[in-house]
Amino acid sequence: MSMNSDQQMLEDSARQFFAERSPPAAVRGNRAAGRSFDPDLWREIAELGFAGALIPEMYGGSGIGYRGLGVVLDAAGRSLAASPLLQSAFIGAAALLRHGSPEQQTRLLPRIASGELTLALAMDEQAHHRPEDTRTKAHRVGDRWVLDGHKRLVADGDSAALLLTLARVEAEGSDSDCLRWFLVPATTTGVTRQRRHTVDGEGFADIEFAAVELDAEAALGGAWQDVIDIACIGVASTMQGAAEAALALTLDHLKTRSQFGQLIGSFQALQHRVARLYVDLQLARAAVTAALDALDGPGDANSEGQLQKLASLCKALCGETLHEVSNETVQLHGGIGMTDVHDSGLFLKRARVLETLYGSSSHHRDRYARFVGI
Repeated sequence: MSMNSDQQMLEDSARQFFAERSPPAAVRGNRAAGRSFDPDLWREIAELGFAGALIPEMYGGSGIGYRGLGVVLDAAGRSLAASPLLQSAFIGAAALLRHGSPEQQTRLLPRIASGELTLALAMDEQAHHRPEDTRTKAHRVGDRWVLDGHKRLVADGDSAALLLTLARVEAEGSDSDCLRWFLVPATTTGVTRQRRHTVDGEGFADIEFAAVELDAEAALGGAWQDVIDIACIGVASTMQGAAEAALALTLDHLKTRSQFGQLIGSFQALQHRVARLYVDLQLARAAVTAALDALDGPGDANSEGQLQKLASLCKALCGETLHEVSNETVQLHGGIGMTDVHDSGLFLKRARVLETLYGSSSHHRDRYARFVGI
């Protein structure tokens, strides 16, 4: 489905903003400053209304929707911009809108829309993405919850004020248990986090929860799986933007670099390589668009089974495409592509981190195959 006029204007303004305010070279500036992201940039993002794109006007947002915020994530991915936009404005806001109580929404959504409150999705506990095997546990003590466990490589976990944490809860009156999301303030007694340095310079952390006491209102209601699916769609939107920017960078190089007395873009072998990447990018973009439109659509398009299929489809396609594009970007730039002073290496490093976040391409290919009965 094509974008409407409002979404097109949003895409144009977002691309211009990130290109001017946070080009890929800004990654080196954050790295030199020892920070995960530029707080001034995040303030400007919030002032432009991007942080409140999902949030209804009654809570201080604009209610543009998932497709609208998706094009902003795409624009941020093109510039490799580091900010809490994905974790807070997309994943965190969606979780509260879907499963938060009226009190939680009234208290937290306006702060997310203004950029004051940042969140992080604390889910994985091992090297492989297996949220269904979560061992972090929560149990009731009177009218409070007590949380024990750990999470590994939490994106934005080094800076987020509120941790959206997946934990296992013993079901009342049953021998079985279930998974629920908990809102855990990062400054709560018993929460410790250790920053992890990833190759792309993003802010990750390992987090320990030791007898963390939480209010009764800390738990979200409803199912847990759809939050992860939404996270995958948000990551895919970011990867799509990064892949298209990396290919554009490569095409510019092919059109200007001369070898053997002619532009290397005239070599048929190289033309075939970039043509294949272009086709792969169009397939990936179609999958991301379908997933975002499903989130904005009616209940049947946004049902759990359909959402799971679309989330795995776009995460797998975008992961594979970004992997190939980032490899070709480095290789087709030749020697300069191997240096830190050239942006091609920045795209490759970001690609390797995003590929594994919330499940690798192989994980999501297998998951999609199970859903469609292959």
